[in-house]
Order: sequence, then C-alpha cells, then structure tokens
Amino acid sequence: MFKTALRNVLSHKGRLLMTMLAVVLGTAFVAGTLVFSDSVSTALKNSLSHNYDNVSVRVDNQAAGIERSEKNNNSAADPLTTQTLHRIQALPGTASAVGTVTGFAGIGDPSGNLIGEKGGTNGANWSPNSGGSDPRYPMVQGTGPASASQVAVDQNTATKNGFKVGDTIRVAVDGPVMQLTVTGIFTTTDPQVSSGGSLVLFDTPLAQQLYAQPGQFGTIDATAKPGTSQDALASEIEQVVPQSANITVHTGAQLTADAKTMVENGTSNMKTALLFFAGVALFVGVFLISNTFTMLIAQRTRELALLRALGASRRQVRRSVLIEALLVGLTASVVGLGVGVGIGAALKAWAGSSGNLPGGGLTVTASTAVITLLVGTVVTSLAALFPALRASRVAPVAAMSSNEQPSSQRSLVIRNSIGGVLAGLGIASVLMGVGQGGSNGRVPVGLGAALLVLGVFVLTPLLSRPIIAATGPLFRGLFGVSGKLAKQNAIRNPRRTAATASALTIGVTLISALTVIGTSVNSAVAGQVTANMKADYAVEMQMGFPVSPALASELRSAQGVTATSVLDMQDLQTSGGYLTVSGFDENTFGQLVAPVMTAGSASSLSQGQLLLSTDEANTRHLSVGSTMQVTYPNGTSGTVTVGGVYQKSQLLGPAILGEQALAPHTTAPYYNAVLVKSDGGATPANEQALRDATGRNPLVKVESQQQMIDQFSSTISMMLTILYALLGMAVLIAVLGVVNTLAMSVFERKRELGMLRAIGLDRRGVKRMVRLESVVIAVFGAAMGVAIGTFLAWAANRLLAGDLAGLTTVLPWGEFALFIGIGASVGLLAALWPARRAARLDILGAIKTD
Repeated sequence: MFKTALRNVLSHKGRLLMTMLAVVLGTAFVAGTLVFSDSVSTALKNSLSHNYDNVSVRVDNQAAGIERSEKNNNSAADPLTTQTLHRIQALPGTASAVGTVTGFAGIGDPSGNLIGEKGGTNGANWSPNSGGSDPRYPMVQGTGPASASQVAVDQNTATKNGFKVGDTIRVAVDGPVMQLTVTGIFTTTDPQVSSGGSLVLFDTPLAQQLYAQPGQFGTIDATAKPGTSQDALASEIEQVVPQSANITVHTGAQLTADAKTMVENGTSNMKTALLFFAGVALFVGVFLISNTFTMLIAQRTRELALLRALGASRRQVRRSVLIEALLVGLTASVVGLGVGVGIGAALKAWAGSSGNLPGGGLTVTASTAVITLLVGTVVTSLAALFPALRASRVAPVAAMSSNEQPSSQRSLVIRNSIGGVLAGLGIASVLMGVGQGGSNGRVPVGLGAALLVLGVFVLTPLLSRPIIAATGPLFRGLFGVSGKLAKQNAIRNPRRTAATASALTIGVTLISALTVIGTSVNSAVAGQVTANMKADYAVEMQMGFPVSPALASELRSAQGVTATSVLDMQDLQTSGGYLTVSGFDENTFGQLVAPVMTAGSASSLSQGQLLLSTDEANTRHLSVGSTMQVTYPNGTSGTVTVGGVYQKSQLLGPAILGEQALAPHTTAPYYNAVLVKSDGGATPANEQALRDATGRNPLVKVESQQQMIDQFSSTISMMLTILYALLGMAVLIAVLGVVNTLAMSVFERKRELGMLRAIGLDRRGVKRMVRLESVVIAVFGAAMGVAIGTFLAWAANRLLAGDLAGLTTVLPWGEFALFIGIGASVGLLAALWPARRAARLDILGAIKTD
C-alpha cells in the first residue's frame, strides 16, 4: 500500500499543493519561534555570563532597591559602607573589590524629552583603581568623571545621539535636572547596554548621593586571588559583612546560573505566547487538510472501490490514505523547517539591528528540528484520520456506480446532536463563569469558550444551509443566474462549506474578541478620566517614581496655574488589612477632582473625614458616619470617620483623605502625581509653561486629559496590531483553504460546468458564479467569527469589570463591518484563480469527463 500511496501523492501533487503550503506555513511558524527564542536566550545568556567574568563574589544590599523617598529612613539599617568595602579588600583571598551604586537615570534632549525607551537608561558609579581606570568600563575616548559636574556615556548612546567629549548633557534622577559635562565615552559588557539601553557613569560621591547615602554602596564585587575558590572567598566575606536579612552573598557562578534561569523564564514566556499563535495557525490548517483529503477521496471513490474489489481490506485502504497524509506532512514539514530557520534568522537580525539584542549566532537545536517535523507530520496525519476512516467504509459495488457517496441522514443527526450538546454546554459554562465573576469565573469561561467554539464548528453544516439560503433572493436579484447558482453550490455540500468557512471563523473570532475587549477597555478608561478629572493636566514622573516636593512647589508657581493638588499615596493599617489612601489638597479638591458620589459628600474632606469607594465600603461593611481605627505610616493611631462613598475609580484609588489630615502622620510624602488647573485650559502654551517650570526635566510627564486617553489608546492599539499580525498566519492559511476548496471543486464539477457553458452560460457568468460562491462562504465564516468573538468578549469583559470600574461591552460596529468587508474581499481574491480556471474549461472535453 506504500507504493499505492506514493503514486497517489505524485499523481495528485497539484491538488495537494495548498495542503502542503498550509503545513509549510504552520511548521515554519513553529520552527521560526523556536529558533528565534533559542537564539535570543543564548545571546542574553552569553551577555550576562560576560558581565560576571571578573566577579568571584558579590555582596548585595537588597534594601538599596527601594524608592528614594523611603531610603532616607531605611537605607541606614545594615548598609554596605566604605568600611565594609575596606574590610573585604583586606581579606587574604581578595585580589580586588569594588563598591557599586546603580539606579535609573534619564538623559534629556535639548527640548527636555527623554532619550531612549522608558527605563532603558541606568546610572552607576565610576570607581577607578590605582592606575586611574575602571576595568568594568574601558574608556575609548576621554576619562572617567572626577567631580559632581562630570559624566561618562556609553559608546552606543554617544554614537546614536551625537554626544562628544566636552559636550554638556541634561541628566535627571529624581530631583532637579543636572547639567553635566561629558568627560569620557566607554564600552561595556553590561547587558542593559548590549540589549539597546544606555549607561551613564557618575563619580562615586554623586552616585551615592543620587542612589543611596554618602559612603554607602548597593553592591560590592570581589575578585579572588589565584588559588582561592569562589566558595572560599564567599565564606571569608560572610564573616565581615553586616549580619542582616538584607545582605546577601553570592558567588559569580551562582549569579551566572541565576541570570541564565531568569533569561530562560523570560524567553520561555515569549516562546509560549508565540507557539500559541502557531498552534492557532496549525489548527486552522487542520480544516484545510481534512477538507482536501475528503474531496480527494470523494473524487477517487471508484478507485477505492476497485481496490476493495481486488481484495484490499478496509484497514489497507485506511492505511493507504494515512500514508499519503504522512508523506505530505513530512515533506511539507522539512520545507517548513527550512523556511522557519530563515524566519528566525530574519527576526534575530531585525532585533539586533534595532539595538534590542546582544550579538551572537543563530541557534538551531536538534530539538527544534524534531519538534517541527513531528508537529507537521502528526497534525497532517490526524487531520486525514476521519477522511481515511470514511474511505475505508466505501461499499465497493455502490461506489463503482457513483463518484461521491452522500452523507447518511443518521450521520448528520449524530453530528448535529453532538454539536448541539457541545454548544449548549459551552454557553452554560460561560454563563456560569460570568455569574461567579472575577478570578473564580476564568476557568468556567475558558472551558465554555472552547466547548462553544467546537460545538459551533460541528454545527456549522446545519447552520450554513438556512443562513446562506437566506441570501438567495439578494444574490439572485443582483447577479441573476450566476447568483442563484453560487448560492446553490455553497449549500450543496454543507460539510465542505463548513470546513472551508470554519478555518476563517477561527481567526475572525479571535480578532473580533480582542477588538471588542480593546474598544471596551478604551471606553472605560476614557470615561473615568472625563468623569473624575476636572484638572487640565496630570504631572507625573517616568517609571513610576514619586514627584518630589520641590517639583510640586515649582508647578504651583508656574505661569497660568490657578490650582494644584498633590496625589499623596499612603498606606494606613486597619483591622481589615492595609488601606491605600490618596491624599488631596482639601482647598482645591473640588476644582480638580469630581468623584461620582453615591452617598455623603465630597466636601466632608475639609472636615478631616474619609471618602471610600463603593467596593471598599462594601468589603469593609462601612457607610457614611461609620468610624474606623487606623495606624498611620509614622506609627501614630487615630480614628477616621467615613464622610462619603463614591463609585469605584482606578484614577482616584480605594480611599481619599485630605492632605491636611494625612500629611502630619506620614514619615515622608509619596506624591504619585500633581494635578494642575490652568487659566484657559489645556493649551500648548500652558503645557510648555509647566515643562519650563520643571526645568524641562526628561523624567517629567505633563499630560492633559486627552493626552492621557490617547496614550492609553495608542498602547491598546499597538497591542492589538501585534496580535493581529500574529493571527495573520492563521488567516492566510484560511485563505489558502478557500482557494483549495474552490480549485478542487472546479475539477470535481467539470462536467457540470461544461453543461452550463453548453446551455448558454458564458465565461463571464462562470467566473461570476465561482467568485460569488467564494464570497458567500467567506462572508459566512467571517460573520460567524464576529458573532462568536463578540459573545466571548462580553464574557471576558464581565470578568474584568471587577478590576476596571465602568467597564461595559462596547461594540465597534465600524470594525465589524470592516471584518465582514475584508472577509468578502478575501473570498473574492481567493476565487480569482479557480474562477479563471473554470471559465477556460473546454466545453466538449468537460462534458465527456467521467
């Protein structure tokens, strides 16, 4: 049977081309993902390993990573000091040791805008040895900084932005902008830089002032003398460092292993996400493969019957079809592997050219090849399983008198019953999950979504007949005989129509669901901003740093400012756990903020009373007039009275208290933002006045209400664009499925097409008929996808409503129309070649076709 299968594949290679192409695309996606992920992982691991080349032991102060507003009170507890560094340097096993302080820094361009990506620039201290150099940062030009007015910049950043030795650049950490002179340009193996970030070096006293306290370090790196092992040096160091839970001692080998684990975890998440979309593409390909083999078997009914009549058993016939699928899958997977390696190489080259990835070669592992070949072969074989079973059941005598055995009524009833049960269980599970809400409802909704999608796919043949038939009058009225024939052809074989349409339905379902969720979230965020914010601007710091009191004072005195209020975030300890409170200026609160009150009054803030969100009030069983015992950040205790309850808002937080009542009980302010009201509203002049007041600090964000909405909207749009692109492969395979079905249908219906030409249907009419049939199937698949995706998005929004106030399902009708229109266009384009082929059939030759 192997020879028979091989001959069948070779004789039908043209009809199997689309199937092979679908497998090639799916396996190329898998292989490309694995190659790219492995290459990124290897490059990052190598970069991180080099970062610890000269580190035998690292001593780390974990408390040095907290926000600067808290450092003043906490970093003095068991710090790594200059004395600690000297003790480590004096150990018998230490060849050298250097203290380091690091943190985020922002470099500004002349207009005050932040250079590079947010969070992409770090600052560190230059710590020269006795020879005047720092081995970690070899200078290619100039020298390291020697005073608080100097700075050194990494070579990549200097090249990108045209910085030269002697230039003055603007740098900010969490205070005023510093005007610093560039004294040197250096190279480094720091992974932050090799991955596209930036690094600036300060002299040690300035770095300590910015990131710690004078005389303190965040880490101390020690290099062992020859003959001293890392473990031995670590044991020596553990005896001379502060004995504190904040102080950790790790060898260079441990640091390298931990860094590699961190990289593996990060790339694993990326790999999993990409493989999910590759899986979607392969799942779509299953419909194409199954449809192809189903149609091939239908066209070879007499051939299979003859094999049975000559003595072939059902098992042999079934094995022959599966061997055909195995050959197709294996051949396509080999090609897909090669294409996937090319895709991985292209992605790595793109990432490297954009400066977001360290250099390194392409990583193609044996497991990548095995997985790709196995996935392609198994998926193709499984997709051909049901057609193979159907082929083995061909009755020899009956089949010799017919080209295609119609589906029995019993099989259709069984299929529809299974589909109805699956869809019903899916809907019930989704509704149950929605009723449970929150995290408890995620599993039922996810399970229900899978059951519903499977159920609808099984029911699609049943649904296709009435839905497509309903379009009959429209197509007959617009396109005459061609329209009528197109409709009849689309519903003639509902299983074939269902398989073709379902492939497109999968992609459109996911795209529609993501679009509805994104539109709904955008609407909810915009609603919160417009409903709760009267201020013209919100001024914040990049990377979530707090706004300094000095900056808040500068904003109050800016030109055109009529009212300001800080947003002081503090945690109060209560019997029911910690309560995060937003502290506002009572005197300007009404001019800047507009909470939607459900009980009490916002004016109660001026009386020192507390406002609670509805969720917080319900959780704590409090109402207007209730009192609550609290412990403030400075350790003092008191009683607060609830003066009002407002609708939940992420913008305002779970609770609000006047700053006059809150500030005296805090250890230090934590201004998350400053709200500003300007004379004349949000105008370019007022925005520039605020930027000028902050010294054009690159870390300061000045955003109007509309800019806040637009910024969030652009983030959602970018995420959707990426997801659309990842789903593009699945849609492309679905298009190939439409082309494949129509092309094979044209071959199958040669005699019919010849008869139509003979009785007067011209070539144009034949082309129109095939194109309209394709459009009907594609629009049906797209419409199904929009309907299913909208329902699932509604369920997801209900689950998310507890986390995002005001979230309701918003239907993007314009996008829906676009998706349906794209579906029609896809159907039209997919039909171009089959329609042309159908119109060119020789009339007499087609009529004589057996």
